[in-house]
Amino acid sequence: MSNINKIKTIFAGTPEFSIPSLKALINDNFFEVVAVITQGDKKVGRKQILTSPAVKIEAIKNKIPVLQPVKIENDLERIKKLKPDIMVFVSYGQIIKQNLLDIPRLGCFNLHGSILPKYRGAAVIQAPIINGDKFSGATIIKMDEGLDTGPIIKQNKIILEPNETSESLYNKISIQGADLLVNALKGYIEGKIKPKNQDDSETTYIPKLKKEDGKIDWSKDALKIERETRALNPFPGAYTKLEDKNLKIKKVSSNILNINKFPFGKIFLYKNNLVIQCGKNALIIEKLQLEGKKEMETKDFLQGHRDIEGKILE
Repeated sequence: MSNINKIKTIFAGTPEFSIPSLKALINDNFFEVVAVITQGDKKVGRKQILTSPAVKIEAIKNKIPVLQPVKIENDLERIKKLKPDIMVFVSYGQIIKQNLLDIPRLGCFNLHGSILPKYRGAAVIQAPIINGDKFSGATIIKMDEGLDTGPIIKQNKIILEPNETSESLYNKISIQGADLLVNALKGYIEGKIKPKNQDDSETTYIPKLKKEDGKIDWSKDALKIERETRALNPFPGAYTKLEDKNLKIKKVSSNILNINKFPFGKIFLYKNNLVIQCGKNALIIEKLQLEGKKEMETKDFLQGHRDIEGKILE
């Protein structure tokens, strides 16, 4: 494809998740990325160092102009002047209204981190792990004004491993989604793929995770807590209360123990393992972090906390 016929593309995204998709578009001769839109620089860490979003850093490396509007609505005129054929949104983080969707000649497209229409919304990478699904995946949609409601162009499934975490699934969807995105856009633009409307009756809306969503309810089934621990790390993190301190549960064993003789939340030792009684069955804890301390393997933690046996977690 010659320069004249390249598909003029504006890319909108913010975190590391977006980078493989941006790189895939930059490196494919079918597209010309004429601008990148991302969120503003933010102060990060204890020293509050002003830090650019990952997508901005990648765009600058490739000498692509960057727009960082507080609200994307504020930059409609600048976007119009670029005369994009398409706009691509990958984890951008703002609601997109119809007046923006109407600007690109061929429409706006989104990489969504689940198999639509099942999970719409925010915490869609965590949801299939928590629910014990066999699959997750990525979906490319042509955007409309609804939240993840646009017609589906292409999807791929990712088998969830028994030890799948939100971090490992995030990385898989980010990388595999980039290839899917490029292939879907080419297929659509060349008329080889027809978008398929979603069945709204099959959808579930997943809200954004809050810090309190990480608090463990020990009255639940051990299998459910095991899934939640994998899904909720690194954010918001699975945590509980040990007396007056927060205790983060970093990793648990997938080997659920058929033990049901203690009150839920009670800590006990079983074959040199630290175990927590749940509402049904019991969980072996492999890694944990007490408030103000470093993350530790359980065997190391027990050396300094032998008195923990018999205590109740809340």
